Amino acid sequence: MSKFTSEMVDDYADKLLIGLTREENKMVLDEFDIIDKNLDLVNQIPNISEVEPMTHTLDDFEFKLREDEVVPSVPVDLLLRNSDDVFGDEIVVPRVVG
Repeated sequence: MSKFTSEMVDDYADKLLIGLTREENKMVLDEFDIIDKNLDLVNQIPNISEVEPMTHTLDDFEFKLREDEVVPSVPVDLLLRNSDDVFGDEIVVPRVVG
């Protein structure tokens, strides 16, 4: 039996200012029922209550950044040759924000 009722779903929907049709209410109740059944399966795992919750999926992950290496790049003036409209070291593009 579902822990949620049709009235509870309607009440929450009203609080969130989203009205639900009867069909949508039933869909939400069906989804909660599936979630409840999956949680029941998880709760059946032996010793699950003794497992310490993780605060992050990668608690023991260590990441070391590599050293920066300066490498030569293409000169700016050579890159700007590909543009039709240039102002200083910048490419002029059409305005997209009013």
